[in-house]
Amino acid sequence: MYEILILKEGYSIREGPDQQKACGTITLIKGLKNTIVDTGNPWDKQLILDGLQKNGLSPEKIDFVVCTHGHSDHIGNLNLFTNSIHIVSNDICVGDSYQLHDFKQGIPYEIDDDVEVISTPGHTGADVSVVVRTHDKGIVTIAGDLFERLEDLEDYTLWQDASEYPELQLKSRMHVLHISDWIVPGHGPMFAVPHEYRQQPKMVMFEYHSRMDSDGSSSEVSSYHVIEED
Repeated sequence: MYEILILKEGYSIREGPDQQKACGTITLIKGLKNTIVDTGNPWDKQLILDGLQKNGLSPEKIDFVVCTHGHSDHIGNLNLFTNSIHIVSNDICVGDSYQLHDFKQGIPYEIDDDVEVISTPGHTGADVSVVVRTHDKGIVTIAGDLFERLEDLEDYTLWQDASEYPELQLKSRMHVLHISDWIVPGHGPMFAVPHEYRQQPKMVMFEYHSRMDSDGSSSEVSSYHVIEED
């Protein structure tokens, strides 16, 4: 089975109304098929090389590189891995040769019996996550920005404000919570899935709309509904 090693823990820090510091988590799946999930930003090159060396590896020994989506803090060092099969969102390639795979029909891509890439859209239209069977933590899902961090299980704004397709992301989140023992989020520490979320995932979906007030002015109001997985 496989070992999950965090080479860089992602973060997202607000620095003002129009600025934030952020970088995605960089994860090494070490085992029969060595896999990197998300490659950080372009300034993380040496960090990745050092992390691989610390674990007895080099870029040439990485079999697969998976980028959960195409944002710049998740794809910054793909050119380190020219011997690897690359999976970037829904694209699978080696060099200029592409393999067709229908992620959108819900068909997982199997790296081997213990590692598979699944479609988890919502943060963007073509996100993927990597599901790993490990020897010490059970099922670990490396989910990119499907989850920002543990706290977004309670604070919906942490994920929904950055979501391109919130309702689609909500469905993907509920599925991953149901199947996982641990989750590696895009911008925070790996966390154990709380028992109540595994038993019956439940999420709050907020919607915003404008209403016309009695004085003729308009104001924004919110409404919500709770969604539970059967």
